[in-house]
Amino acid sequence: MSSSKVLDAVDRSGSDAVKGRGGPTCPPHGVVAIRRSGPTRWSAPTVLVMVVACVVGRAQAPAPVLRITFDEAIRRAIEKNPTVQAAAAGILRAEGLLRQARAATRLQVFGNITTTTLNTGVDFQGTTVTPRNSLAATLTADMPIVAAAAWARRAQAEDARNVAELAVADTRRQVALATADAYLTILAARRVVEANARARDTAKAHFDLATELEQRGAGSRLNALRAQQQFSTDEALVETARLALYGAQEALGVLIAADEPADASDEPAFDLPADAPSSQTASLTSFRSDLKLFAAEQLAAERIVRDSSKDWWPSIDALFQPSSTYPSPFFLPGNSWRFLLQANVPVFDSGQRASSKIQRQAALEQTRSLFAGATMQATSQVRAAREAVSSGERVLASARGAAGQARDVVDITNIAFRAGAATNIEVIDAERSARDAETAVAVAEDTLRRARLELLTALGRFP
Repeated sequence: MSSSKVLDAVDRSGSDAVKGRGGPTCPPHGVVAIRRSGPTRWSAPTVLVMVVACVVGRAQAPAPVLRITFDEAIRRAIEKNPTVQAAAAGILRAEGLLRQARAATRLQVFGNITTTTLNTGVDFQGTTVTPRNSLAATLTADMPIVAAAAWARRAQAEDARNVAELAVADTRRQVALATADAYLTILAARRVVEANARARDTAKAHFDLATELEQRGAGSRLNALRAQQQFSTDEALVETARLALYGAQEALGVLIAADEPADASDEPAFDLPADAPSSQTASLTSFRSDLKLFAAEQLAAERIVRDSSKDWWPSIDALFQPSSTYPSPFFLPGNSWRFLLQANVPVFDSGQRASSKIQRQAALEQTRSLFAGATMQATSQVRAAREAVSSGERVLASARGAAGQARDVVDITNIAFRAGAATNIEVIDAERSARDAETAVAVAEDTLRRARLELLTALGRFP
């Protein structure tokens, strides 16, 4: 189709919409063309802007149905996120290992049944001494009396269960942090969308004015094209910001285990509790789940190293064995029992136990290094977060002041432009500065919220 036919078709559809004949319509911000006096004609750039605005307006991302508060999002993520559920399976495994270690120190009962068939039986003066076929049943009850190594493994299994529980708690913390990050990203992206939308609406109003002045002969085509270019740029920025907002909403939906995008319905305050600890290591260790986990791993490793000496301890078991044989032997009773005390004393193992102790010592040194590094990093995070909050508050105050001043500049420049005292370029520059200032406010607000969240996290008060 030729360009003249396209213009005529759009001209007819626009006339139908104006006259109420059911022609295609666009969102309010998409109607950008100004009718000229006389025959209804449209300029090609104006038609392009109108068509693009209509398509973009109709192809927006779907609005999320699920709106959720910050506290509810954190709660749902901790309860339903698959990562937390997978980590919780580690507690079940640790519980199974603990039961296995406990069983090794308790009574064990097992039975044994043996059938014997000889090539021939043994008779003596008509009496069967050894039958050709016999059945023997034995029941063995084994109770450890001294089992130092087994007792040590039981205590180590209890430590492992404690470590698994703390690992789940730290996983919940990480999931909560990811959820909070997605939630704050939504708030920041929404502010960017709003700032870009205001800039687009301002650019549209300026484009309408420039077109009107051109029609009256008081303006130039160059001014109208410049205003039109600014409007197109702002429209594209709005769509880009909306897509980023939708991506953050999808991420939040995944984190809270919802099969749909989720939107933020409130802004968290992140107030610091009055009883928040300082940056002292002892205080942080009692509140932060990651430091608790590292400390528990170090204690477990220390116990394993201390218990290495118990590998050389002797073990003593008491065994009770009732037995029954059919048919009864000639020289023995058919039913009998015996009681045994069985000792096992390690004497020489070619360095096996010594090598195990070296490996355990190496694991202990590793956990000590990790714990020391984590505590040092935690105290640094507290100091950095406190400074970030202070800096963020100052930056936000400055950004808000700059945004208000930029809006005043836009208003004054538009008034001056109408009066002929300002150029089109000055108006566009003022609009761009105002848009950048609004975006800077959104960024500063997001930075401050994240700094407060990081401070609560560093102090161990979130979630």
